[in-house]
Amino acid sequence: MDLFITPQIEQLLRLALDEDIGAGDLTTLSTVSADSQGKGSFRAKRDGVVAGLVLLEKIFFIIDPAVEVRSFSRDGDRVERGTVVATAAGPVRALLIGERTALNFLQRLSGTATLTRRYVEAIKDLPCKLIDTRKTTPGLRTLEKYAVRMGGGMNHRIGLYDAGLVKDNHITAAGSLRQALERIRRGAPFMARIEVECSDMNQVQEALDAGADVIMLDNMGVKEMREAVRLINKRAWVEASGGITLENLREVAETGVDFISVGALTHSAPAVDFNMKIEISPKKEKGTRNKG
Repeated sequence: MDLFITPQIEQLLRLALDEDIGAGDLTTLSTVSADSQGKGSFRAKRDGVVAGLVLLEKIFFIIDPAVEVRSFSRDGDRVERGTVVATAAGPVRALLIGERTALNFLQRLSGTATLTRRYVEAIKDLPCKLIDTRKTTPGLRTLEKYAVRMGGGMNHRIGLYDAGLVKDNHITAAGSLRQALERIRRGAPFMARIEVECSDMNQVQEALDAGADVIMLDNMGVKEMREAVRLINKRAWVEASGGITLENLREVAETGVDFISVGALTHSAPAVDFNMKIEISPKKEKGTRNKG
């Protein structure tokens, strides 16, 4: 499902469980017998795009390896309200202890995937790609960017290490835009791209002259974006950023930019509500030996 559960992700899941469980689930351990078995069904409470199912098996395995998780949807699927996307069967204590953590990840990631899909569908007939930003929840970046992909979007750089992005403060510190680019190229891997943030046409020309791989048009108006696209003329990739909403997304895409970055995909997506309902399995009666 396009997500490998790395040691870092597993550590994140363990931290989330530890945060919730603490010294133990007071309610569950007091009310549910250790031998009680059951099945929990994860159900969508509204329409959306699901993401985070890939995490469920690991979450419940950490609590109790006896829990068996089955998914009936795949991350990236559009699901309707009432759809059962997965089940978890096993000790009821484990199901209840992991319920909230599992739902938290599922709801948050599905929210990002759902909002991303809305943006993607608005420009699906245009040669422009929707990308995310680094405006992510601390510690959740890998998962939130995964959710963007499940919604049909693309990832911008993952962190500060995999591409260069020159902003005004970097130019001030380096002395000039050209000096900033030259210094980055000396220390960057051969395959690393360098992007320059530009807020006016003079900066766009300067970035072109300095050999930028990607030029970001930051908070420009649509008319100025069109002018910048004509000036760049395919000599660099063009990204539009800043103030992009669903209402103006298509107008921006029609200027001819290659990419549009939207921070709201990860910092403002409303969660998609899911719940988990448990069915208790009947206890097996112990056989009795006939006395002869």
